[in-house]
Amino acid sequence: MSITVFANARLIDPEAQTDETGSLLVRDGMIMARGNAAEAAPEGAEVIDCCGHALAPGLVDWGVKIGEPGERHKESFRSAALAAAAGGVTTLIARPDTMPPIDTPESLEFVTRRAADAPVNIHHMAALTKAREGREMVEIGFLNDLGAVAFSDGVRVIPDTKVLSRCMTYARGLDALIVGHPQDAGLSRGAAATSGKFASLYGIPSVSPMAEVMGLDRDLALVAMTRCRWHADQVTTAAALPALTRARDAGLDVTAGISIHHLTLNELDVGDYRTFFRFTPPLRSEADRQAMVQAIADGIIDVIASFHTPQDEESKRLPFEEAAPGAVGLQTLLPAAMRLYHQGGLALPQLWRAMSLNPARRLGLTSGRISKGAPADLVLFDPDAPFVMDRFKLLSKSKNTPFDGARMEGRVKGTWVAGQRVFGEGA
Repeated sequence: MSITVFANARLIDPEAQTDETGSLLVRDGMIMARGNAAEAAPEGAEVIDCCGHALAPGLVDWGVKIGEPGERHKESFRSAALAAAAGGVTTLIARPDTMPPIDTPESLEFVTRRAADAPVNIHHMAALTKAREGREMVEIGFLNDLGAVAFSDGVRVIPDTKVLSRCMTYARGLDALIVGHPQDAGLSRGAAATSGKFASLYGIPSVSPMAEVMGLDRDLALVAMTRCRWHADQVTTAAALPALTRARDAGLDVTAGISIHHLTLNELDVGDYRTFFRFTPPLRSEADRQAMVQAIADGIIDVIASFHTPQDEESKRLPFEEAAPGAVGLQTLLPAAMRLYHQGGLALPQLWRAMSLNPARRLGLTSGRISKGAPADLVLFDPDAPFVMDRFKLLSKSKNTPFDGARMEGRVKGTWVAGQRVFGEGA
C-alpha cells in the first residue's frame, strides 16, 4: 500500500469552483481525503511539500494528433506521452485522422496496444466514416465495444446529410458520442485566413466566419432530428454562439470546444506570413477571441484543448496558404492558459473546469476531479513562474509552436498519474 500526502498546496477544484490552501491524501492511486483530514500524514507516508504552488487535476486534452500509424516521424505515442507529462496532461484523447485512419476494429486494436505502455492515460476516438471519405459509416458498434470514446472524421466535413443523419441515428442507439467540425465545406475550401482587411492586405485566401455558423446550423438541425449526443470540436466565432444556446435551450445533448490558440491568438499574429500561425479554422479577429473567452466563463463553450497537431519542418516551410495547418500544444496548453488567468479573463477553477473536468465528464471518464474517490491524476504547477518558450526544448518530435520565443508564465513542477509521478524530480 502506497500513501502520499500533498501538503501546503493551493488546491484548484473545478467541481466546487474553489481555489484554497489545503492538503491531499492519496492511497494506492486514489484520492482519499483533502483539507484537515489529509494534514496528519500516516506512518510511512511520502510527504510532498507543494510550497504553496497550485495542485489541480491533470489536464484532459481532447483531440491530440499522434502520427501512428503512418506519420511516426512527426509524433509517436512515446514522444506524445512524454510531452503530455511535461505539460501536466494526464489524459490525452487521440484523434483518428492517421494514415490510414482508425476506422476498423483492427486499427483501433493496433493503436490501443501501441499506447498501452505510455506513462499517461491515452484514449482513442475512431473515424465516423470509412477512410474519412464521408460515404460509408464505420462499424460503430464494434468500435464502441472496443473502447472508442467518440467518433469523428476530424476536420473533414461530411457533405452528404443523409450519410451523416444515418451515422447520428445509429450512434444514438448505442449512446455513442459524435464529434463534428462545424464548417461549410464549400466556402472554407482552400482558405487559410479569416476574411477581412488583414487577409485582403496580405493576399491570403480567406473565408468568412459565417462558414462556421452555416456548418453549425446544419449539424445542429441534424442533431435535433436524430437526438444523438454531439460535440463541436471547435467553435471560434461569436456569431455561432446563439445557435449553441438555442440548441441547449431546446434540450439537445450538445457541447462545444475551442483550441487554446483561438483563445490566446488572433488573426494579426500571422504577421509576415508566419506559418506556425496557420490553423484550421483560421485565427479570428480580436473581438471574436474576446467573445470566446467570455463564452468559456459563461459555460457556453465547454472544453479547451490544445488540438495538438505535429507537422515537420518541410510541411511548414511553404507559402502560407500551402503550409500544413496546426501546431503542437501538449506542453504549451497550460502556460498558454495562464495568459487568460493573468489577464483576468478566467480564474483557475474556471480554466480547469474547461481543460479537465468537462472533457472527462463528456467522455465518461473518472478523472478531472480532486474529490474523494477520484484517481490521483494530478499536476503541480507555479502559475507565476516566467520563462521564454524555446521550441527546441519541447519533447514532441515536431516543434511547430506559435509560441516560440514568447514570454510566458506557468511552469509544471510535477505530474502524477494514478498516484505515480511521471514528470518532475524523481519521475
